[in-house]
Amino acid sequence: MNVFVQSPKAKASLAYGCRYRAHPSSPLKRLTFTTLLLLLPQSQNRCYSLSPPLFLSRATKNLQHSLSPHFPNPNFLTGNSFFFPMERFWSGSGINKNKAMVENLQTYGVVRSKKVAEVMEKVDRALFVPDGNAPYYDSPMPIGYNATISAPHMHATCLQLLEENLQPGMHALDVGSGTGYLTACFALMVGPQGRVVGVEHIPELVSSSIQNIQKSAAAPLLKEGSLAVHVGDGRQGWPEHAPYDAIHVGAAAPEIPQALIDQLKPGGRMVIPVGSIFQDLKVVEKSLDGSVSVRTETSVRYVPLTSRDAQLRNA
Repeated sequence: MNVFVQSPKAKASLAYGCRYRAHPSSPLKRLTFTTLLLLLPQSQNRCYSLSPPLFLSRATKNLQHSLSPHFPNPNFLTGNSFFFPMERFWSGSGINKNKAMVENLQTYGVVRSKKVAEVMEKVDRALFVPDGNAPYYDSPMPIGYNATISAPHMHATCLQLLEENLQPGMHALDVGSGTGYLTACFALMVGPQGRVVGVEHIPELVSSSIQNIQKSAAAPLLKEGSLAVHVGDGRQGWPEHAPYDAIHVGAAAPEIPQALIDQLKPGGRMVIPVGSIFQDLKVVEKSLDGSVSVRTETSVRYVPLTSRDAQLRNA
């Protein structure tokens, strides 16, 4: 594994990831998702072959100081960041089969439960990624309309975080459902006695996501009506089938929408990226007495949760 490492005094740029889009005014440069590449003047570049643990310890120790002005959350450069784990197990060889993709996610601890692994193996990611992209590569993929499908490790992470709230018979809401991949996974988790609602404000994506789901293992649930995808403003949730045991939001909100908190069932959990240039994946839990707690899982980068018109203007 070859990685570029810089001296502590040199200026650094960090690879973006997790549906990361570069902001025009950001001091960071857009790099590949699966590689941590630190740019130096040509004369200062040094290429090292390091084992992952050694790379992690050296890179974190040597570079945290020089990157800290750009990353206020220190977890961005620790094991809680997705950059380092993904770099370790996706560098070097491609993943060309859905099962192999899931097995790699298991090997490196992203997928930890048997149920999540089974569901991800049943829902072939290739059905939900537009033609011309590598469906099993651990990277976000463009799906049109200034939107993306998240990287496999992010889907796996969210399934793990929500697993206890995706038990058979439970209700789930997928905001910004895109091509329908995670919506289909949710449906297999909760089964025919449960209910899953996807909400997407781009009508063309809703139509294509339904077609994708019809080709997938979740097709019977769509036909029976326990799974549905609607055109709507996901910031308002979908009150018709609330409250929800699990809510997933696939775009970054400037703050957690009150409508989604209101539609979260007591005992339920929501996973939502929050922030603008710098974002954190928040885990929101509502206790049985209705009180709400929020914790940060990790630093991420998603496209913004906004209106349809604003999203299309930026396309």
